[in-house]
Amino acid sequence: MQKFLAPIHLTEDLVLGGNNLVLLAGPCAVENQEICLEIATKVKQVTDELGISYIFKASFDKANRTSSGSFRGLGFDEAMSILQAVKEQVGVPLVTDIHESHQVSAVAEVVDVLQIPAFLCRQTDLLVAAGKSGKAINIKRGQFMAPEDMQYALEKIRYTGNQNACLTERGVTFGYHNLVVDMRSLPVMRQFSPVIFDVTHSVQQPGGAGGASGGQRAFAPYLARAAAAAGVDGFFIETHPEPSKALSDGPNMVPLKDMPDFLKMIREVWEIGKSYS
Repeated sequence: MQKFLAPIHLTEDLVLGGNNLVLLAGPCAVENQEICLEIATKVKQVTDELGISYIFKASFDKANRTSSGSFRGLGFDEAMSILQAVKEQVGVPLVTDIHESHQVSAVAEVVDVLQIPAFLCRQTDLLVAAGKSGKAINIKRGQFMAPEDMQYALEKIRYTGNQNACLTERGVTFGYHNLVVDMRSLPVMRQFSPVIFDVTHSVQQPGGAGGASGGQRAFAPYLARAAAAAGVDGFFIETHPEPSKALSDGPNMVPLKDMPDFLKMIREVWEIGKSYS
């Protein structure tokens, strides 16, 4: 099975699909500036020590919550101001989700990578608008999509002239509060672009907590090791100082205190796996 032909640039200096390991990590949502700065600072320290390229992740709006009463965000202006502060004070690039085409230009002024949520990976207008921004694009594979069909989502980006797009694996759903990761999807999608593995959403249980999503973080290390061995170019991990108090996706997050050992484990397995992938 053929691997993709060329790496992509997530930023001017950060390559995905080369010999470096890339991490997208942070809290699920922008909760407040203190938490975002704490997470970004700690993860950057660990990734610098391990030689991993780091992009800070946090969503300014959680537009696909299970319940209408769930926390969505602080509002666009406040959330984007916090992301800007993280970028300036910690010195890391940023990635965040976009949900509608009209959000693209304003978000692109602050963040470095635009992320297409899994549920929206077929939305042509959103993909085209993201592509036209000139920013790198990370497309999450829809829980309902065959991995080989994700090439068409990439084509919608590349049609705009933007070649810096990649895919993220996050499992498939059969509608019973569980996601299942088929590791065959990784080499299939790597025919079309570099691939990131979403560790924590893969152990999510959508709607499994009665009006909210549950999760099984105990399985996160097993899936992370499997993906690292199978061959991926980066990892996506949500983390929080106190996952039980997180305002979104707490049950599937990796506790911040566990990130040093977790990332060291991933790095070691990835080094072995890349010689075979």
